[in-house]
Amino acid sequence: MRGFALAPYNSFKAMQETVTLECTEARKEGKPPSRYLTKRNKKTVTERIEKKKYNPFLKRHTLHKEIK
Repeated sequence: MRGFALAPYNSFKAMQETVTLECTEARKEGKPPSRYLTKRNKKTVTERIEKKKYNPFLKRHTLHKEIK
């Protein structure tokens, strides 16, 4: 394949950012918040991430938002 060049591996890694998701409902109920680590692409996803994840302290799925 002539003329086709792959970007260096480090450039793909530079686009990925590790973010922390924290439960939004646990503190209201006086329980410890659950936290999850996930990755996102900085160039394509510019807004903060919100996902429904399982909180083992509340024993149900709750909204988790990205924290800094």
